[in-house]
Amino acid sequence: MKRLTILFLFIGLITSVSATCRYNQQQRLSPEEFREKQQAYITEKANLTKDEASKFFPLYFELQEKKKAMNDKVWALIKSCDKDKDVSEAEYGKVLDDIYNTRITIDELEKSYLAKYRQILSNKKIFLIQKAEMRFHRELLKSTTPGKTGGGRNNADRKSN
Repeated sequence: MKRLTILFLFIGLITSVSATCRYNQQQRLSPEEFREKQQAYITEKANLTKDEASKFFPLYFELQEKKKAMNDKVWALIKSCDKDKDVSEAEYGKVLDDIYNTRITIDELEKSYLAKYRQILSNKKIFLIQKAEMRFHRELLKSTTPGKTGGGRNNADRKSN
């Protein structure tokens, strides 16, 4: 009887893991699909007109590409330290300096794009875009994580945001 129970538990575990893997594969988006969904979401939540969206999103995605390139360099630095177990304290220090300098550069880049955004959008719309961007990423994470129910917030809390 004990073996039968263990067998059923094992089969249940395998089925659950298999379903989760299939679910995660179905939820993956190509970069183009991600951008399309992000653009549609931000456009709706920030109430952008077609004209505003056509001027804003080329700048927005240009910034995203530049940030991605910088973050890719940081990840390469981090991975180089992970592979080489014999890294000196000075080398770790240099990598940390590079990481933090890259973060500062990204912040400065974002601020320069804020000036560009202000040439085509009101501050209110830029604020709404920032808020929508954060919500988009949060909702995307929730939708791709099986079994998540919204981090303990109830529906009334979600509606008020």
